[in-house]
Amino acid sequence: MPKKFIKRFVPDHATIREHKHLKIFGRLLQDPNLFHLNRRSVSGAFFFGLFMAFVPVPFQMLLAAGAAIVARVNLPISIGLVWLTNPVTMPPIFYFCYKVGTWILGVPAHRVHFALTWDWLTGELGAIWQPFLLGCFVAGLVSAVIGALTIRGLWRLHVIRHLQRRRQARAEGKPKV
Repeated sequence: MPKKFIKRFVPDHATIREHKHLKIFGRLLQDPNLFHLNRRSVSGAFFFGLFMAFVPVPFQMLLAAGAAIVARVNLPISIGLVWLTNPVTMPPIFYFCYKVGTWILGVPAHRVHFALTWDWLTGELGAIWQPFLLGCFVAGLVSAVIGALTIRGLWRLHVIRHLQRRRQARAEGKPKV
Protein backbone atom coordinates (compact mmCIF):
# COMPACT_ATOMS: atom_id res chain seq x y z
CA MET A 1 0.00 0.00 0.00
CA PRO A 2 2.63 2.67 0.83
CA LYS A 3 4.45 2.15 -2.47
CA LYS A 4 1.28 2.29 -4.56
CA PHE A 5 0.04 5.36 -2.69
CA ILE A 6 3.33 7.23 -2.98
CA LYS A 7 3.89 6.34 -6.64
CA ARG A 8 0.66 8.12 -7.57
CA PHE A 9 2.15 11.46 -6.49
CA VAL A 10 5.81 11.03 -7.49
CA PRO A 11 6.83 12.37 -10.92
CA ASP A 12 8.58 10.23 -13.52
CA HIS A 13 12.39 9.82 -13.31
CA ALA A 14 12.91 11.43 -16.71
CA THR A 15 10.84 14.46 -15.69
CA ILE A 16 13.08 15.06 -12.70
CA ARG A 17 16.31 14.49 -14.63
CA GLU A 18 15.23 17.03 -17.25
CA HIS A 19 13.99 19.68 -14.80
CA LYS A 20 15.74 22.98 -15.56
CA HIS A 21 16.65 23.75 -11.93
CA LEU A 22 17.88 20.25 -11.10
CA LYS A 23 20.19 19.99 -14.09
CA ILE A 24 22.97 21.52 -11.97
CA PHE A 25 23.31 18.10 -10.29
CA GLY A 26 24.15 16.53 -13.67
CA ARG A 27 25.11 12.85 -13.56
CA LEU A 28 24.35 12.62 -9.85
CA LEU A 29 20.67 12.30 -10.80
CA GLN A 30 21.42 8.99 -12.54
CA ASP A 31 21.70 7.15 -9.20
CA PRO A 32 18.71 4.75 -9.04
CA ASN A 33 18.62 5.01 -5.23
CA LEU A 34 17.20 8.51 -5.60
CA PHE A 35 13.94 7.04 -6.87
CA HIS A 36 13.59 3.86 -4.80
CA LEU A 37 10.57 3.54 -2.56
CA ASN A 38 11.62 1.62 0.51
CA ARG A 39 11.49 2.33 4.22
CA ARG A 40 15.01 3.77 4.44
CA SER A 41 14.70 5.93 1.35
CA VAL A 42 11.30 7.40 2.16
CA SER A 43 12.03 8.02 5.85
CA GLY A 44 15.34 9.68 4.91
CA ALA A 45 13.53 11.84 2.38
CA PHE A 46 11.07 12.87 5.08
CA PHE A 47 13.97 13.80 7.36
CA PHE A 48 15.74 16.02 4.83
CA GLY A 49 12.57 17.45 3.29
CA LEU A 50 11.05 18.46 6.61
CA PHE A 51 14.33 19.86 7.93
CA MET A 52 14.92 21.95 4.81
CA ALA A 53 11.34 23.24 4.97
CA PHE A 54 12.32 25.13 8.12
CA VAL A 55 15.50 26.65 6.65
CA PRO A 56 14.60 30.32 6.09
CA VAL A 57 16.33 30.85 2.75
CA PRO A 58 15.15 31.00 -0.84
CA PHE A 59 15.68 27.92 -3.00
CA GLN A 60 14.97 25.41 -0.24
CA MET A 61 14.18 22.87 -2.94
CA LEU A 62 17.79 22.93 -4.16
CA LEU A 63 19.04 22.38 -0.61
CA ALA A 64 16.63 19.46 -0.18
CA ALA A 65 17.71 18.02 -3.55
CA GLY A 66 21.38 18.31 -2.63
CA ALA A 67 20.82 16.64 0.74
CA ALA A 68 18.79 13.84 -0.86
CA ILE A 69 21.48 13.23 -3.49
CA VAL A 70 24.29 13.15 -0.91
CA ALA A 71 22.32 10.86 1.44
CA ARG A 72 20.97 8.78 -1.49
CA VAL A 73 17.34 8.99 -0.36
CA ASN A 74 14.18 9.53 -2.39
CA LEU A 75 14.61 12.79 -4.28
CA PRO A 76 11.01 13.63 -5.28
CA ILE A 77 9.65 13.17 -1.76
CA SER A 78 12.45 15.24 -0.25
CA ILE A 79 11.81 18.09 -2.68
CA GLY A 80 8.04 17.89 -2.31
CA LEU A 81 8.10 18.15 1.48
CA VAL A 82 9.85 21.50 1.30
CA TRP A 83 6.52 22.95 0.17
CA LEU A 84 5.27 22.54 3.73
CA THR A 85 6.46 26.13 4.01
CA ASN A 86 4.75 27.95 1.18
CA PRO A 87 3.65 31.60 0.94
CA VAL A 88 0.49 30.82 2.91
CA THR A 89 2.03 28.76 5.72
CA MET A 90 5.36 30.56 6.01
CA PRO A 91 4.30 33.45 8.31
CA PRO A 92 2.73 31.28 11.05
CA ILE A 93 5.46 28.65 10.85
CA PHE A 94 8.29 31.16 11.04
CA TYR A 95 6.54 33.07 13.82
CA PHE A 96 6.29 29.79 15.73
CA CYS A 97 10.02 29.23 15.11
CA TYR A 98 10.77 32.70 16.45
CA LYS A 99 8.71 32.01 19.59
CA VAL A 100 10.54 28.69 20.09
CA GLY A 101 13.87 30.49 19.78
CA THR A 102 12.90 33.16 22.33
CA TRP A 103 11.72 30.45 24.71
CA ILE A 104 15.00 28.50 24.39
CA LEU A 105 17.17 31.59 24.79
CA GLY A 106 14.97 32.98 27.57
CA VAL A 107 14.68 36.38 25.95
CA PRO A 108 11.47 38.36 25.67
CA ALA A 109 9.73 38.34 22.31
CA HIS A 110 10.33 41.48 20.30
CA ARG A 111 7.14 42.96 18.82
CA VAL A 112 7.70 42.66 15.09
CA HIS A 113 5.86 44.78 12.54
CA PHE A 114 6.70 43.23 9.19
CA ALA A 115 7.42 45.44 6.20
CA LEU A 116 9.42 44.28 3.21
CA THR A 117 11.81 47.22 3.11
CA TRP A 118 15.55 47.66 3.52
CA ASP A 119 15.05 49.60 6.77
CA TRP A 120 13.04 46.70 8.22
CA LEU A 121 15.64 44.14 7.16
CA THR A 122 18.50 46.09 8.74
CA GLY A 123 16.62 47.16 11.87
CA GLU A 124 13.98 44.62 12.87
CA LEU A 125 15.62 41.51 11.50
CA GLY A 126 18.84 42.47 13.25
CA ALA A 127 17.00 42.34 16.57
CA ILE A 128 15.33 38.96 16.05
CA TRP A 129 17.77 36.90 13.97
CA GLN A 130 19.29 34.85 16.80
CA PRO A 131 16.07 33.46 18.30
CA PHE A 132 14.58 33.12 14.82
CA LEU A 133 17.41 31.01 13.41
CA LEU A 134 17.70 28.92 16.57
CA GLY A 135 13.96 28.29 16.53
CA CYS A 136 14.09 27.34 12.85
CA PHE A 137 16.91 24.88 13.53
CA VAL A 138 15.20 23.29 16.54
CA ALA A 139 11.74 23.12 14.93
CA GLY A 140 13.24 21.72 11.73
CA LEU A 141 15.26 19.09 13.57
CA VAL A 142 12.35 18.02 15.79
CA SER A 143 9.90 17.82 12.88
CA ALA A 144 12.45 15.94 10.75
CA VAL A 145 13.14 13.34 13.44
CA ILE A 146 9.44 12.89 14.24
CA GLY A 147 8.56 12.64 10.53
CA ALA A 148 11.29 10.10 9.76
CA LEU A 149 10.48 7.94 12.80
CA THR A 150 6.75 8.08 12.03
CA ILE A 151 7.30 6.96 8.44
CA ARG A 152 9.60 4.13 9.54
CA GLY A 153 7.05 2.99 12.12
CA LEU A 154 4.07 3.17 9.76
CA TRP A 155 5.99 1.35 7.03
CA ARG A 156 7.03 -1.39 9.46
CA LEU A 157 3.46 -1.70 10.76
CA HIS A 158 2.16 -2.06 7.21
CA VAL A 159 4.70 -4.81 6.40
CA ILE A 160 3.87 -6.69 9.61
CA ARG A 161 0.13 -6.54 8.88
CA HIS A 162 0.70 -7.67 5.31
CA LEU A 163 2.73 -10.68 6.51
CA GLN A 164 0.05 -11.54 9.07
CA ARG A 165 -2.63 -11.49 6.36
CA ARG A 166 -0.51 -13.76 4.16
CA ARG A 167 0.06 -16.22 7.01
CA GLN A 168 -3.62 -16.23 7.84
CA ALA A 169 -4.60 -16.77 4.20
CA ARG A 170 -2.07 -19.61 3.90
CA ALA A 171 -3.40 -21.24 7.06
CA GLU A 172 -6.94 -21.03 5.71
CA GLY A 173 -5.87 -22.45 2.35
CA LYS A 174 -6.75 -19.30 0.41
CA PRO A 175 -4.64 -17.95 -2.48
CA LYS A 176 -1.90 -15.39 -1.72
CA VAL A 177 -2.99 -11.88 -0.76
